Amino acid sequence: MSILAYDLETSSTAPHAVFTGDTLFIGDVGRPDLLASLGWTATDLASMLYDSLHLKLLTLPDETLVYPAHGAGSACGRNLSTDRVSTIGIQRQYNYALQPMSKESFVDLVTADQPEAPAYFVYDALLNRQERPTLDSALDDALKPLTLDRVLELIDSGAQVVDVRESPDFAGAHLAGSLNIGLSGSYANWCGTILNRNEPIVIVAEPGGENEAAVRLGRIGFDHVAGYLDGGMQALASRSDLLGRTERVTAATLAEQLESAEPPLVLDVRAESEWMDNAIAGSMLIPLNHLAERIDEAPEDRSVVVHCRTGYRSSIAASILQKHGRSRVADLVGGIAAWEASKLETVSAANS
Repeated sequence: MSILAYDLETSSTAPHAVFTGDTLFIGDVGRPDLLASLGWTATDLASMLYDSLHLKLLTLPDETLVYPAHGAGSACGRNLSTDRVSTIGIQRQYNYALQPMSKESFVDLVTADQPEAPAYFVYDALLNRQERPTLDSALDDALKPLTLDRVLELIDSGAQVVDVRESPDFAGAHLAGSLNIGLSGSYANWCGTILNRNEPIVIVAEPGGENEAAVRLGRIGFDHVAGYLDGGMQALASRSDLLGRTERVTAATLAEQLESAEPPLVLDVRAESEWMDNAIAGSMLIPLNHLAERIDEAPEDRSVVVHCRTGYRSSIAASILQKHGRSRVADLVGGIAAWEASKLETVSAANS
């Protein structure tokens, strides 16, 4: 759904701007493959998208400002710009999906090579068809301070704990069994992918960070937050028995370990396309979004060093592995970017 906005002091007939939602992005167009599980085919939706673009949006004046619902980092498109605003004219000229082509060619273009859709997309699509509480009312329930004893009771009843601090802080000390999904990265995307939609969520944050964590969860329909640990990690100051830690290794240290008599397994949790470009020789690929369901492939009797590109996803992965009982887990500091910066060799996945 797109919405036109008029500046009536300038013109009552020529729109000043258009809010294009998930239809037209800056540098891309919407994904037609996100509702396949609800009975729509990507081909049908791509055909409708073509009509919406060519019969509606591209008939607008070139100077009409374009404000999309998402930008770079969103999984709603492949080529989203970091820019927040554009114009119809600029998009008509530079957006690859708006160049002159037949509907058949457009359908082929926008349905090919789409990244895997996060699991919560369909969940949100269903929520959007229901009457739901407002975000403000959901936050009234979510922003409740919880004592440590209450958090432990909730965990015993099946609640999940998400620690939203930076990965080095989480590695240094955390509530054992919690998942690290930091606010500084693609927090909402990975929360929607990793967290269970049916179990209460408890937030652990630096004091003052609880509100942002809960708001960003609420925006993707995860409004089943039971509260946050009052005082954050200070609540665990006298409970060392409840603490977990994650070892962090440098690229140089890992290189030495791989030459030892008992080398660790290197677990790469990037997307397959990233792994195909470059990999650490001998590494195993399990993309982060599939790690929990493939947890049995991660050995329990061997050290595992997990990495991604820079370290954000690998911290999430390490916390998943630890939650599932893998005790010999380390996180590669800086990911494969640090490995390459250390002048260490990578190989193509086909030869790894």
